[in-house]
Amino acid sequence: MMRAPDLPGLAVLQYGPADYQVVRPGRFVLCAVSGAEIPLGELTYWSAQRQEAYRSAVEATQALA
Repeated sequence: MMRAPDLPGLAVLQYGPADYQVVRPGRFVLCAVSGAEIPLGELTYWSAQRQEAYRSAVEATQALA
C-alpha cells in the first residue's frame, strides 16, 4: 500500500470491486489522474486493481486506457 500524503481531511481507503473500506477516516481522497480532492460522498469511480480513485469517468478512462 502506498503511503498517503499528510493532508488534513485526507481519507485512506481500501478499494474493492463494488465498494471500499475506510482504513483512515477523512473527508476526501485524491484523484490519481488530476490530483483533485474528491469528497467521499461524491466518490463513484475507482480501480480496485490499481487502488486508485478518479474524479469522474473522464479521469477513469484516461487512467485505464
